[in-house]
Amino acid sequence: MGSEAKCKARVGKRVLEGKALLETKEIIFRGDTRLKLLLSTVKSAKVAGDWLQLQTSEGRIEFELGTATAEKWAKKILNPKSRLEKLGIKEGLQIAVVGRLDGEFARELETEQVEVGEKIAKDTEIVFFAAETKTELGLLPKIAKQIKGAAALWIVYPKGLKTITESDVLAAGRATGLKDVKVVGFSPTHTALKFVVSIANR
Repeated sequence: MGSEAKCKARVGKRVLEGKALLETKEIIFRGDTRLKLLLSTVKSAKVAGDWLQLQTSEGRIEFELGTATAEKWAKKILNPKSRLEKLGIKEGLQIAVVGRLDGEFARELETEQVEVGEKIAKDTEIVFFAAETKTELGLLPKIAKQIKGAAALWIVYPKGLKTITESDVLAAGRATGLKDVKVVGFSPTHTALKFVVSIANR
């Protein structure tokens, strides 16, 4: 669910036609040749006319995105959002955490000065539900009934395991009537899927 643009890519003397997708940690280019550029390898990013010029540890690569898009991508690459920003967490929010999340996340929440509880209340604005297995998703119907109005539910689950997959999480959330709207990398080992109550049911 990143930013996508039809464009040209220039790698050395080669000019490729296709689509570039800017994700949280990488740029994926699909076209004459498929490319995957990890943002962690980018040393510099600048805009020259319609081109986004990236200097990486493995050489230079450019994307012809148009000036406005190139500037937008350069800003995102040079100033990546923090985990809390990606999750929509701001000072003063009422948050509930169901299950166990990593200790580092708890410390991040403390620095943001949000109210965190283990139970979902009427004024809860964001709920985090940690599900390590497909079986644990059985708690979801009860959690979904407690979510009111525009409150958001993030289901945090492990990456790359057969015991619980993205398809399992999506199916469980949709079965309760919730609508999936966003996915982010929660940590190197976990993914977070965001659900909300559909407007018609609020």
